[in-house]
Amino acid sequence: MKSNNHKDSSEKLMLDRILTGSGSSNRPGSKLMVLLLLLVSATYVVYTLQLISNSRACHVEPFSAVVRRLNDIVNSSQPLILLQSNQTAVIESHTSSSPPPPPPKTELRHVVFGIAASARLWKQRKEYIKIWYKPDKMRGYVWLEKPVKRLDQENDEETNLLPPVKISADTSRFPYKNKQGHRSAIRISRIVTETLKLGLRDVRWFVMGDDDTVFVAENLIRVLRKYDHNQMYYIGSLSESHLQNIYFSYGMAYGGGGFAVSYPLAVALSKMQDRCIKRYPALYGSDDRMQACMAELGVPLTKELGFHQYDVYGNLFGLLAAHPVAPLVTLHHLDVVEPIFPNMTRVDSLKRLQGPAMLDSAGLMQQSICYDKRRKWTVSVSWGYAVQIFRGVFSAREMEMPSRTFLNWYRRADYTAYAFNTRPVSRHPCQKPFVFYMTTTGVHPTTNMTVTRYESYPVAQPECRWKMANPGDLRTVTVYKKPDPHLWDRSPRRNCCRVKSKKNNTLEISVAVCKEGEVVEVM
Repeated sequence: MKSNNHKDSSEKLMLDRILTGSGSSNRPGSKLMVLLLLLVSATYVVYTLQLISNSRACHVEPFSAVVRRLNDIVNSSQPLILLQSNQTAVIESHTSSSPPPPPPKTELRHVVFGIAASARLWKQRKEYIKIWYKPDKMRGYVWLEKPVKRLDQENDEETNLLPPVKISADTSRFPYKNKQGHRSAIRISRIVTETLKLGLRDVRWFVMGDDDTVFVAENLIRVLRKYDHNQMYYIGSLSESHLQNIYFSYGMAYGGGGFAVSYPLAVALSKMQDRCIKRYPALYGSDDRMQACMAELGVPLTKELGFHQYDVYGNLFGLLAAHPVAPLVTLHHLDVVEPIFPNMTRVDSLKRLQGPAMLDSAGLMQQSICYDKRRKWTVSVSWGYAVQIFRGVFSAREMEMPSRTFLNWYRRADYTAYAFNTRPVSRHPCQKPFVFYMTTTGVHPTTNMTVTRYESYPVAQPECRWKMANPGDLRTVTVYKKPDPHLWDRSPRRNCCRVKSKKNNTLEISVAVCKEGEVVEVM
């Protein structure tokens, strides 16, 4: 019992010494540990205070300033160094912050004409080419099947008015099995490819036409400027004949009406055309062979209404007097139809058309419709060509339809034969139009407006008992119009005409861009 009490008292004494640190054997180690703890604590406190002090002194740059500084670096002439994943990449910066200038607009110098001609018809057809071809501004070649004997005998002045003549390559290796056609179609279909192989520079477009095709070159350029010449484009139009389009294709450009092929498409075509032609020996002409190859290339026809094949007979007046709202680009089949101006040869009538074309090519043949409310007349102006005056009131919807002054390609008066709407020349004897054809053109000396004069064409008119003013009393119509070269830079819309006054036997009309809110309303 005593021994146990003694043992307990000894353990209690040792525990007190440990807790109070009074044990002699542990006193040096305890002091060392305390000193180490104090040193570490002091070091931590000092380091923390220094870190906080440096953070408060740091200036934080706004995000917008960072973006601005990066832009300055990118736009500078110095290379930008990027460090990522222990690798260094050098990216050359742009030398200028401004975008590259756009390419120059398409001009006549960027176009090369390929004209399909016949040695047999060259003597007469070359007169059409002289009307529109300008050797000092254009590039082009006439492609014949053989040399022309008279070519060497032509005087130098005439030769300088025409494009150079080329002889097409031999095509006898290509099969031709259409009994109704002529194998010259193969030669003509290869004109674009042969022109490309001449290696001309700075070419954007190859334009195809026949020797009886007349181009309005300025309007051709206006059409081509709408499209990117670096892409593949096949641009043209259809036949006026519904049956022709069915027999051949509604996706085919008719070569007589003219069509344009962009340079990249011509290159692609040249690489496969000979193989393509061999696959279609039964086709009739050059146009459908060209379209067949375009189909294999996957390029559709881009339709422009100003290319005119004119697969019709008779008088073109109804078509020209109600021209679609599109720039006039070509006329074709001029040996088939009547002269566009009466009492003139075909060539002379086309030369007369060059007068208004030089003054305002964009507005050539464009129709305007208005009313003389006092006299109850309907007036239709085909600028630069003709003016029609009708007794009574016709709606604009009816006036914009071509009147059937022509026959279809099969010489029949069949109004269902066309790929567009037409109307009869007149539905009542009193509504037969009084026609005034353009005779002279000029520019007003003070207003700089074009002044075109139209003279009445005397034809027998049926007796009319309507009690209203008679347009037959007029002898002249004078039209004033400001030139508008940017007409087709805007959305398509007909110009408006306004009857100004009637002086003696002359009616004065102004043609201009429609005013705000102006409408061709039936009276």
